[in-house]
Amino acid sequence: MLKPLTLDQLRVLVAVADAGSFSGASRQLRRAQSGVSQCIQTLESTLQLQLFDRSGTRPALTEAGRTILSDARKLLRGAEALRSRAESMVDGLEPALSLAIDPLFPNDILVDALHAVEQAFAGLPLTLHTESFGGPERLLRNGTAHLGIYCLETTESADLAAEFLANIEMVPVVSAAHPLAARGGPLARADLAEHVQLVLTNGVADGWSRGIIGDRTWLFADVQTRQIFLREGFGWCNAPRHLVEPLIAAGDLVRLDVKEQPCYLLPIHMAHLQDAAPGRAARFLMEDVRRRLARPV
Repeated sequence: MLKPLTLDQLRVLVAVADAGSFSGASRQLRRAQSGVSQCIQTLESTLQLQLFDRSGTRPALTEAGRTILSDARKLLRGAEALRSRAESMVDGLEPALSLAIDPLFPNDILVDALHAVEQAFAGLPLTLHTESFGGPERLLRNGTAHLGIYCLETTESADLAAEFLANIEMVPVVSAAHPLAARGGPLARADLAEHVQLVLTNGVADGWSRGIIGDRTWLFADVQTRQIFLREGFGWCNAPRHLVEPLIAAGDLVRLDVKEQPCYLLPIHMAHLQDAAPGRAARFLMEDVRRRLARPV
């Protein structure tokens, strides 16, 4: 069995290799040359390998020495990362940050905020989950996510610590090729009920039903798939205005004029468990998102 290694031995190995000599390493480390030489001899004895060829005027790494040097550099970088991580945790930085986001939330805001977190907390493991109705809360409760950004109305949960972020305007839209697009307005709710409504769902039969009109519904688990069927003219839906505005401008979709306007505001909150206070990175993200949402469009 090999004797225990020390980080000091690895640092001395790297110093000798970088300086090209024991004397150069001793000056760099501000240690006696004899101490540097002894440290390398101890390391070679511990590893049972000759790391330097001392037959020339300057010590040269052996093939084994070059391999061990590469591993030593990796271990030292890992040790430094561990030290930095520990210091950050002592200072209130969580060891990792996991987010669960409803895909209805504006991606441009989210992307910019996550870039800001990466710049402010370099090296922090960051995980993102996009989940539709009920998904973010499920990940919060099972400990997968530390923060959730979603509509609490979809779960009616009152036991979470939550902060209102913004209202997402939901508007009725349909493909330009759909029969409803050719109808003049304003339309009645009964007119909409005659056609298929494309609905986002969490798969629960008695789940959230706000904005649903009539019984002719196709159910979708994600926004992107529903968008495909919407553009293909299979039905109409209530969709976030910020997501469909480019498609309306391009002529692919038409915003419906409804007499009994079914458009509504979907309140989005940032939530976490009551007994799981956000760490430094989570608080930074929360403040950054709030600041970006407050900027005028």
